Amino acid sequence: MRSERLLAGRVLRKATVAVAVVVFLSAGSMSQQSSGKDSATATITFTLDFPHSSPEHYSIAVDSSGHARYECKPQADDEIYDSEFDLSAGTRERIFGLAKQAKYFAENVDSGNRKLAFAGAKILSYEDSARNNTQRYNYSTVAPVRDLTSIFQDLAATLDYGRRLTYDHHYQKLALDDELKRMEDQARNNELAEIQSIDSVLQSIVDDDSVMNIVRVRAREVMKIGGNGSTQSKR
Repeated sequence: MRSERLLAGRVLRKATVAVAVVVFLSAGSMSQQSSGKDSATATITFTLDFPHSSPEHYSIAVDSSGHARYECKPQADDEIYDSEFDLSAGTRERIFGLAKQAKYFAENVDSGNRKLAFAGAKILSYEDSARNNTQRYNYSTVAPVRDLTSIFQDLAATLDYGRRLTYDHHYQKLALDDELKRMEDQARNNELAEIQSIDSVLQSIVDDDSVMNIVRVRAREVMKIGGNGSTQSKR
């Protein structure tokens, strides 16, 4: 009996050690996977501060999965407006491709020409597990930076239409038609980007029976233009 108990004890200890090893290895594997995921995440942020313009301040942060966040302050005394959305794969790839061409903003991007008119204080930043770079500029002669600036400004124009249309829809519906006319003109002139990012705003207008039919038709037309993919920045 004593030998049987000793044998049973040895088997139990071996089983316990085996389970501990498996748990340890599994935890290590999960840690490595998590670390790999974190290292693959990158964020590009564009910020513009332009006093006496509308909005005076905004920022757009885009991560490598395509998820983005827009924040703006229309005027100095206004509350911050924010919106989250997902970029199309094409725009996300273009943004991160241009950042790579611009060496992830590791070097100065400002033209240094003090004779140029002030066009807003701009900031481009890139952050991942290996880099944390920020560059400030008024105007850049670096082609990828100029292209990124155009994309972000066109995207901001779209998102600010979303902000204004939301306000008009709630508080001054008679202003919706003029706002949507301007938006449609800019969309047809390729001066906006990622119209689908405010589809929920446009759809709420389309679905509202209390809004004039001509306005609802125009909102639907703007959505159709965005759906055709013809409004990604081409400047």
